[in-house]
Amino acid sequence: MDKELGLLDKLQAMDARNFHAWNYRRFVAALMKRSDEDELEHTENMIDKNLSNYSAWHNRSVLLSNLMKKAAPGFTNKEEVLTREYELVCEALFTDEDDQSGWFYHLWLLDQTVRSDFPLLVSSWPVEGSDIFLPAADCLDGCASMNVFHYSSRNFPLVLYFNQSVGGVNSSTVSVSCGFNLNADLIWKPLSSNDSQCAKVWATRLAIPDAELHSSEPYQVEVKVGYSLGIVSTTGVAYSHPSQTSFQLHLQKPPLESGHESRLGKIQWKDDCFADYESGSAEPDLVNLLLDNLTIKNEVGPTASTWQARIIDYETNIFRDLLDCKIGMLTVARLLTAYDLLRPLDKPVHCEEVLELYSELMKLDPTHYRYYKDNHSLVLLQQVTSSKESLLSHCFHYRDSTLSTSGGPLCLRLNNLAISQLGSFGKLLWVQVLDLSNNGLQSIEGLEALQRLSQLCLRNNKFRSFTALESLRYLKSLKVLDISQNEIGSHSIDTTRYLFRSPLSHSMGSCDGNINDLSSKAYWEAFFVLKDMGLTQLDMAGNAIASGSFNVFLEKLLPTLKWLDGVQVN
Repeated sequence: MDKELGLLDKLQAMDARNFHAWNYRRFVAALMKRSDEDELEHTENMIDKNLSNYSAWHNRSVLLSNLMKKAAPGFTNKEEVLTREYELVCEALFTDEDDQSGWFYHLWLLDQTVRSDFPLLVSSWPVEGSDIFLPAADCLDGCASMNVFHYSSRNFPLVLYFNQSVGGVNSSTVSVSCGFNLNADLIWKPLSSNDSQCAKVWATRLAIPDAELHSSEPYQVEVKVGYSLGIVSTTGVAYSHPSQTSFQLHLQKPPLESGHESRLGKIQWKDDCFADYESGSAEPDLVNLLLDNLTIKNEVGPTASTWQARIIDYETNIFRDLLDCKIGMLTVARLLTAYDLLRPLDKPVHCEEVLELYSELMKLDPTHYRYYKDNHSLVLLQQVTSSKESLLSHCFHYRDSTLSTSGGPLCLRLNNLAISQLGSFGKLLWVQVLDLSNNGLQSIEGLEALQRLSQLCLRNNKFRSFTALESLRYLKSLKVLDISQNEIGSHSIDTTRYLFRSPLSHSMGSCDGNINDLSSKAYWEAFFVLKDMGLTQLDMAGNAIASGSFNVFLEKLLPTLKWLDGVQVN
């Protein structure tokens, strides 16, 4: 094996970045049982010879991860380890700021700095202390008449939102107790399109027996997470911070005069159909309860007062000297965003500066415009959802002449913001009516977390296929959907969604054996996304796929449909 190492030394002397050689070196080192410490020293020697050795930087990140995970001597204090690494990479970056290798390693260090070492529950629905009214159409369930358009007399969702993907969420690790429900009957499902049994978001539906619908007494519901072992992150770390929420469930029979969904006319998304949220109404106490308790207050993990914040603050001050170059601007934007993420319960303080940096980068570097735009969108949504004031400025009441209530349901309108990517889902679990029209979205990945969503407007975005809308399959409460004026059907192959799943992915199913008629085979993407949905209203006009034959297919596929492109059907 010493000969093999000698051979590798010769090869790396000729081509220090050859990834085949580095891969073989890892294999030889494992056979020789060379210590990670020795291999780490080798990477530093190689970096000293050539700062642009991306393979050496990458191997260093792998070795450091292993050493910190097993708490090897000299690597037990994460702060000290990362501080040393920041010093090493900063020396390289300020030696040659145009080399990308060190910048990638700095980005990896930043991720290690802000990432929590253990899984945490950061948000859930229903929120602590709320009152859930089912199924009365004119009742409040914690926020502004949000059950006016959709209710279910059989079940409603429970949602758990973690800070990282976890597995093992089931009736043994999550206890739900109330007067009529047997905890063992609940089936928790990961909300993820990759067919994995791990996800950041898990949901179940609490079934309500018919016999209980006339009960006049509220039920106290308690949800306990992690009091029994079994929830584990994808990195193998057990969930060890139990949490508990409780809320009251009021079961009511809908008054006859309130009517059902069938009584409601076509839902419209025009501006004059919405009224400003009235902050002086009787609802603010309920809204405050909702928004104050949605984010779970964890006393563990990185915060703005920990060593992580000190490191990020120090790095930010260093790289402000490089704001005259693109990579310097991008790094400062990343650092400031990371600092704000350490303050989940506080209003972010750097959003405006970060948004300006990304706006400037979009002008200076049009080749990477989409990357900057996506990050700009995520920061903008973080800003919008950071406080009650900013969030409520985007909330409106829907007006409908057929409703007896004065306010109508609360709609979150994030339209006309020019966003290209969605985020901040943990703070939007309460949303039932959502307007995302007139943006630049190409995917709705992550929207599956919003299990209460019953009306959704995606009009005039950049969707090129139904696979970009795969998250719709998980929204079991969705009744009204507007995806008009997009580009669905314009492209035989959707090449723009490079970060998202292929139209031929296994999660989308297969045409063979499941589709029996020719029309379904012709529209197989639409079939697999829409087939299990109970839509009552769908708008598709303005897409290339829209046609008379496609409308016939939709009417057959969706027997609950009452409105299609503004025309009453069925």
